[in-house]
Amino acid sequence: MLGTKAKVGRKQLLLFTSMILCSLALGRGAVQTSEPVVQVAENKPAKLSCSYSGFSSPRVEWKFAHGDITSLVCYNNKITASYEDRVTFSDSGITFHSVTRKDTGMYTCMVSDEGGNTYGEVTVQLIVLVPPSKPTITVPASAAIGTRAVLTCSETDGSPPSEYFWFKDGVLMPTEPKNNRAFSNSSYSLNHKTGELIFDPVSASDAGDYTCEAQNGYGSPMKSDTVHMDAVELNVGGIVAAVLVTLILLGVLIFGIWFAYNRGYFDRAKKGTSNKKVIYSQPTARRDGEFRQTSSFLV
Repeated sequence: MLGTKAKVGRKQLLLFTSMILCSLALGRGAVQTSEPVVQVAENKPAKLSCSYSGFSSPRVEWKFAHGDITSLVCYNNKITASYEDRVTFSDSGITFHSVTRKDTGMYTCMVSDEGGNTYGEVTVQLIVLVPPSKPTITVPASAAIGTRAVLTCSETDGSPPSEYFWFKDGVLMPTEPKNNRAFSNSSYSLNHKTGELIFDPVSASDAGDYTCEAQNGYGSPMKSDTVHMDAVELNVGGIVAAVLVTLILLGVLIFGIWFAYNRGYFDRAKKGTSNKKVIYSQPTARRDGEFRQTSSFLV
């Protein structure tokens, strides 16, 4: 008896669950894509597929998002003005006649009925393939042993973004130097995504010729120019001597100013400029032909 009631209860639960799922499905149409990730070489055509069912009068829109930038490619089954010269719309998706690297990003196909009762969407990622360009590197000409040195490598053309690999004296540098006998005396960290190579601290064995290579899986890897870095001893004695000489010269200058002030040289200079006097007397009336000194100056 209890077993029969349990079976009935399970059937009622399943029926109730099915009714809920069916009611939810009625408000959402089926939207799908045959290729969620599309990779196409630059300047080639690209098709982004979007198929749908369960819509009585489908209204299709395509939205493009790349970073913080969002734009509308298709609105109400029509390509927008900014894309109409290079994109066409069909019931199965949108087609780019020729893609550029700026088209890389996420495209969302949104489908709804005119009444808005049914809605569905699917996202397609477009990756426009561009080979990397020759990377540029910054390498210090010399780095003091025991200090921190940062080497950088970058290039801006590769799509997808390039990864970076460093070579020292023509040998590929491993990510973990301690696990490689050739680099076990070096202490560095290497970031393949940012291209930074950081020595912390620099050791004598870090001197050498450095080259960076950029690769993104498309086209040929590109290498930078080779730049030499020296690892030099930190001249502590020279630094101390320079500081001492500077302090001595500063002390002599201060003593000279103090000595001149105590001897009164500054007061004499002031008196020399203020002792000059000019005495002027009002001229008196004189007769014609008579000469008389009417003013006198005393310096």
